Amino acid sequence: MDVVCVGECLVDFLPQRAGQRVRDVTAWVPGIGGSLANIAVGVARLGGRSACVGVVGADEFGHLLRERLAAEGVDVGHLRQTEEGRTGLVFISLDERGERSFCYFRTQAAEFLLDARDVDLDFLARAGIVHLGTNSLHLSPARAAALRIVEATRAAGRIVSCDPNLRLHAWKDPEVLRELLGRLLPLCTVVKLSEEELAFATGETRPEAALRALRARGVLLPVVTLGEAGAVLLWRDELLRVEAPRVRVVDTTGAGDGFTSALLRGLSRRYPDVAALAEASGEDLRELARFACAVGARVVEHLGAVAGLPSAEDMRPVLPGWLR
Repeated sequence: MDVVCVGECLVDFLPQRAGQRVRDVTAWVPGIGGSLANIAVGVARLGGRSACVGVVGADEFGHLLRERLAAEGVDVGHLRQTEEGRTGLVFISLDERGERSFCYFRTQAAEFLLDARDVDLDFLARAGIVHLGTNSLHLSPARAAALRIVEATRAAGRIVSCDPNLRLHAWKDPEVLRELLGRLLPLCTVVKLSEEELAFATGETRPEAALRALRARGVLLPVVTLGEAGAVLLWRDELLRVEAPRVRVVDTTGAGDGFTSALLRGLSRRYPDVAALAEASGEDLRELARFACAVGARVVEHLGAVAGLPSAEDMRPVLPGWLR
């Protein structure tokens, strides 16, 4: 298994056309949602082997997610279904510029019920990269399970990746999230933050300072995405800046997930463990980040986080040679 994604799997409901408030939408289209599910699909479409570890409801929406993820080539053998909670739903409204607003139905959702039952270390031991976020870690059993997974992966010398994908409004006490990040991020090999997340996650507001703060915590490859301005990485002591392609924006939903899926696909293809990644060249990582920006840009040209996730064939003109 190349990449195992641990965390939320939701159903996204998108309007058939953009530019409407939620209250004005007359037709919704359901699909795969949740950052971790999106990234698993992105890795699979780029030719990688991916899996989801998490919890969904034993309801029609849970069945929908398992079936659609499996159809994308994602391993759902560890996507547990439960009667204890319902599958989370998110209704996404888009303005004329493609910017999003969200209406969540996630109170006591199944995604929050990750626990020790979901920690299958034998399965995880076969993963090149374990990737997780924080959106489904509101309950202490879920946080404990996630940290156990990360600690075991790190101890085995394999790559741990984290995109916190912060949603501060969803936390009753954001200080619980801050404490979690304080424990989680130093255990990670790769951390991807958006520009808006820097202050909360690192205490810094400038990308360069935030990258160096993450490096000081032990993160080997810290990354900051800058939206239409591209991304910046810190590799050893060098800042690697890459630009994003200019595209027509339809919907910004999932741009970061597209970036991350491409980044993880490339890392899993070339670097089997942390020791191998530590020997990477800056030029290879710059090339990979440029490719990840191109995938993220491809996503925003389409409605929804999953519709625009490309295949390796779609991206062949900008695919790094070692990913072919």
